[in-house]
Amino acid sequence: MTLLLMAAGSGSRYGKLKQFDELGPAQEFLLEFSIHDAIQFGFDHIVLVTKAINKDFLQDYLSERLPKSVKVDVVVQDINDIPSNISIDSSEREKPWGTAHAVWSARHVINDDFVIINADDYYGKKAFEGAANFINNNTSNSTYALVGYSLKDTLSEFGSVSRGVCSANNGKLISIEEHTKIEAINGKIIDTDSGRTLKPETIVSMNFWICNASIFNYIETYFSNFLQIPENLEKSEIYLPFVAQEMMTNGLIDINVIESNSEWFGVTYADDKTEAVNTLQELTTKKQYPTPLWK
Repeated sequence: MTLLLMAAGSGSRYGKLKQFDELGPAQEFLLEFSIHDAIQFGFDHIVLVTKAINKDFLQDYLSERLPKSVKVDVVVQDINDIPSNISIDSSEREKPWGTAHAVWSARHVINDDFVIINADDYYGKKAFEGAANFINNNTSNSTYALVGYSLKDTLSEFGSVSRGVCSANNGKLISIEEHTKIEAINGKIIDTDSGRTLKPETIVSMNFWICNASIFNYIETYFSNFLQIPENLEKSEIYLPFVAQEMMTNGLIDINVIESNSEWFGVTYADDKTEAVNTLQELTTKKQYPTPLWK
């Protein structure tokens, strides 16, 4: 089984490359704890999608630490990596094409079932256990899955967050709607763009997806269509939830919603760092992780 980590972000709200901030008790990166959890439940192929400047560093860093039985591939999300049938001028483009493009960047190194996560989030051991159980028992190439979290457990005290708000029925995802400015205000959870109040137990996506290599062909088609719209070329992005929603709408896949049964935390803002450091220290003190993480 393969774990893909998206680690190409710039950390504009955090103030630095948060994927490589030393948050663990022995200066580990947050992404190392997800990798450790995944390996515990049978994942033996780690793929990181990052910027070109970080590729060699990450390959060397992880290859030195992870068990030799685990394969490590580091791939670059490159603005100029576009479908071969498309010709555009991307010289004015400064940032990558979004999370769906990040996943598509790994198409040459993944050919089996795989999990997608953010490198700057902590998902918890049971989330990986649930993902492994799904992969080991799933018999349909057209059934994907999403590990969902309760909205109330995914907020930041220090500002608004973006979340994919899920609608599900009998464990199947019906729709996913992106909200870019969700905040806890005066005891309520508000989507400040619309003024809508959201229920605390609402299931949200934290970009923990379980899929297979069939997604690469669809992303390529989606991306090709996207690039043919001139106004998209300068700043617009293709997001993984939009691709998944369109695949469901077109009847290509169905998506199971798996409850995470885990604690989530992330480092969206610089002020989130203290809580992340303290939580990782507490988990280590409780013997949930060794220290140092890799021996």
